Amino acid sequence: MKFLITLLLWAVLLVLCWPLALLLLLLWPLFWLLSIPFRIFGAVMEALIALIKTLLFLPARLLGNKGKKGNGA
Repeated sequence: MKFLITLLLWAVLLVLCWPLALLLLLLWPLFWLLSIPFRIFGAVMEALIALIKTLLFLPARLLGNKGKKGNGA
């Protein structure tokens, strides 16, 4: 669905301002390459936050707190 909306918006841009649409089509791979470091940084930060969360909840896990997944006994 996201691809269809993107294609529709690009077609509208092509009708309204075709030089800008063609420029966007040619520069899109460059924008994608420039976004790779930000994607890597985001993945690293997400992993770091998960590690900190795991370390903070480790004492509760070691003491046997099952949380909402417990058997109720």
